[in-house]
Formats: sequence, C-alpha cells, structure tokens
Amino acid sequence: MSDEIASLFAPLEMGNITLPNRIVVSPMCQYSSEDGFANDWHLVHLGSRAAGGASLVITEATAVTAEGRISPRDLGLWKDEHILPLKRIVDFLHGLGSFAGIQLAHAGRKASMSPPWMGERIMTGAEGGWDEVVAPSAIPFAPHYKQPRELDEAGINQIVEAFAQAARRALLAGFDVIEIHAAHGYLLHEFLSPLSNHRSDIYGGSLENRIRPLIHVVDAVRDWWPEEKPLFVRISATDWTDGGWNVQSSIALAAQLRLRKVDLIDVSSGGLVPGVKIPVGPGYQTHFSEQIRRHTGVMTGTVGMITEPAQADHILRTGQADLVLMAREFLRDPYWALHAADDLGQKIAWPVQYLRAASGGVPSREPITADDAESLRFA
Repeated sequence: MSDEIASLFAPLEMGNITLPNRIVVSPMCQYSSEDGFANDWHLVHLGSRAAGGASLVITEATAVTAEGRISPRDLGLWKDEHILPLKRIVDFLHGLGSFAGIQLAHAGRKASMSPPWMGERIMTGAEGGWDEVVAPSAIPFAPHYKQPRELDEAGINQIVEAFAQAARRALLAGFDVIEIHAAHGYLLHEFLSPLSNHRSDIYGGSLENRIRPLIHVVDAVRDWWPEEKPLFVRISATDWTDGGWNVQSSIALAAQLRLRKVDLIDVSSGGLVPGVKIPVGPGYQTHFSEQIRRHTGVMTGTVGMITEPAQADHILRTGQADLVLMAREFLRDPYWALHAADDLGQKIAWPVQYLRAASGGVPSREPITADDAESLRFA
C-alpha cells in the first residue's frame, strides 16, 4: 500500500504490471457457457469494457471443477480444453490496452442452481444439473437449495489441487491477474464463517482453522502462479448478521494473506445467509475496504453502488481503497471509464476506431466518409 494520494486516473504498479488507471471491471456471471467453455458472448461482453477504458477486466466466477459451478451455464477452467477459448479473449483484451484477470471459484453448497432468469431453483439432471454439492458442513444455504455433503479431508485436498491446476491453465491462457473467490457464500467463504462451518477438525472451530482451506488454496495457486504476477482474493467483509464472519475477522485474514504474497484484497460483503438486512446505498462497502487497508497495509479494492466518477475518485483520494471495481454501472455504460475521464478532465486513450467520437467525449453525429474511415484506421 502506498501513502501517496491516488486518483481515479493515476497508474498503479502491481507486480509485473502497471495499471494505467484504477478502474476495474468486476466479475459478473453471464450464465452463457456450455460445458464451461468461453464463447463469443464472453468475448463481446469483456472486450467491450476493455474498449471502454477499464484498465483491468476480470472474468466471471470461473469454476475449478464441473461440480463447483453455480449453474450448468457457468464458465469453467477444470480441463485443458478450456484454455484456448479463454486465450482468445485474453489476447483481445491485451490488444485493446487492458489487462486480463480471471476469478477462480467453487460454489460449494450454492452449486447446481438455475440462471437467475429461470427462477431460483435446483437444476435437474435433464437440465445439466448434478446430484451432489459439497460444503464444510451438511447445512443447506436455504430450504430450496440442495442438501450438501460435508467434505472430508481428501475432498478438501482435491479442491485445493483443482484451484492449483486452474491457476496453471490461467497462466497458459495468458492472464495477468488471478482472483480467488472467497466471498458471497461460496465454498471458501463457507469455510470462513462459523454460521456455515460447524466442523470440529482442523478446518473448523477457531479462526485459524476456518481460514486454513483458503490459505491452502492461496499457497497451492502460488505454486503455479509466478510471484511477480498479481494475486487477488475477494472476501465478504461481513455476513451482516450476529455470530457470522465480521470485519475484525477480515482484518485478521487479510494480514495472513499479505504474508502469503496476496497483492490485493477485493472487499465485498454478504451472500452467506439469505434474508439479512444490508444497508445498501452509494459506496456502502467502502468503509470495510478502508479498515482492512489501514490495519494491514495490504492494497484493497472496493465494490458496490459506485456509479459516479467524482464518487470513485473521492474513494481513492481519501484512502478508502486502491482500486474501484464496478459491475452494474459497466452494464449500463460499457464506456464508463472513457466518460469518467471526460468528466474529470483527464486524458485517456480511446480506441482509434472511435477517435472521431472522442472529441468532447460525445459521439459525432456527422457522417463518416470513406477518407475519414481510412485515416482513423491508421491513426
């Protein structure tokens, strides 16, 4: 963590990369894969945000095992055949001047569910669902979710190895950043929280024991992921309910992750138990990011109801985070970063194909002639 006052368009050096600005596309599940494979939808979805000026674009939660998917339509990286379609996207992002990140995940007890537009229900075998989901303890997320099987030590070790092999594949695909998903009620978060982890072995009980699976995953990923390449971990800073994971636990975890060469903690919240009251509002999670950053010295990213350029810039200038991650606002406006630069009076490189629209930050209504098109192409 640097003591230097940052701004939204200040560069940030992390390992062997330097982000040209602090704007990151947060992982957004698209539920558009077949058998885990990336396709043209992912290319367009992720590529358009890179064309829009984001310095780092992170894929959706990408499952490290087939049974670790949230839904049968999730992206995956559990076999070598997944590498080439992802490499195509990575190369495209690089060609647009953005760095490429991948979020590695296991859904745990929240697996084998439907895409959101099909209603929140278990997917049947005929729909591509699977019979068994796993968790730290045999506690379902909600009555209409599957009853999970409690993982034994061998099963935990297999999942740790699956994360490691996914990291190997991510390296071959050319990704610049890996983010390990330990938030939103998925498997690694399930181990962290005493609400979902009732174990009495070395993976349950004390904080030291409950963080052990995540520590093992981080160490296993780092065995394949070069030290100079940035490694993020996404956490839920709090479960928003009594007796659950909280910000004090998050600070303790972040300190341990920093010792294991985790470069940044991506700070979100919630997702472990249904029905909790969350005080959602503009920047409602930034104070968690700020506390973790201040108490541990590790870099943090923040996410959640960040919509305005001045708001994002203020978060960085006041030391609440080192990066701003955005999801919904990038769905509303894929070119948010370009428009933010215009609002804040900052210079940013537009794609050469859009240079005619870049003047003043608004699209030109004048027709483009053949001569114009040729000159822009080679600008």
